[in-house]
Amino acid sequence: MNYIEPVFDVFYLAAVISMGIIMIAAGKNNLIVRLFGIMAVVLGGGDSFHLIPRIYALLTTGLEANAAALGIGKLITSVTMTLFYLILYRIWEIRFDIKKAVGIRVFIGIFVIARIILNFMPQNMWTQFNAPANWGIYRNIPFALLGILIVYLILKKAIENNDSTFKKIGIAVIISFACYIPVVLWASSFGIIGILMIPKTIAYLWVVFIGFKEIRQKQLSCLIKAS
Repeated sequence: MNYIEPVFDVFYLAAVISMGIIMIAAGKNNLIVRLFGIMAVVLGGGDSFHLIPRIYALLTTGLEANAAALGIGKLITSVTMTLFYLILYRIWEIRFDIKKAVGIRVFIGIFVIARIILNFMPQNMWTQFNAPANWGIYRNIPFALLGILIVYLILKKAIENNDSTFKKIGIAVIISFACYIPVVLWASSFGIIGILMIPKTIAYLWVVFIGFKEIRQKQLSCLIKAS
């Protein structure tokens, strides 16, 4: 059983980062594709700071013995996950040609800045194995608000424009938060809830794959037309 999670983590990191690099290379003349690629690399690169130490801990001396490395990794992942949603918001603006959304940008900025500031508060005690659970909740409040706002924006425009790609992205983000919030609230008391991080991770993988699949379909369509 100790090998199942490490194998899954390696697959996830390799898949997300590989798709991200491919999309960056393919997006030289397409800003949305390039941003999707950057978003994927930010996601996978940030997660690697937590997952690689976790893989090492699971296969060697255990999680408690590697608490400091895991905690610093979680801090980095928390920041890069916030940047992931910031990039996704920018993709939404470009996709639906949103201009002069000053009010929305202000709220997005507030949630992002609040999340990052709360992440760096010393009360989080990132390097401790039994870090305070209450601070895990505090720092995730602006993150949850950010997610709710972005899901609303994505689904609203996707439905209005009959955009099936962004409908799927909205659904994937909902699934990720539906799995993540119980972990934040109750995993410290009921360890088994931590297993929800697997479907949460799959949901993020799905977001990246949705973007990757769309550019592959467009490339195939271009090849057919050229022939």
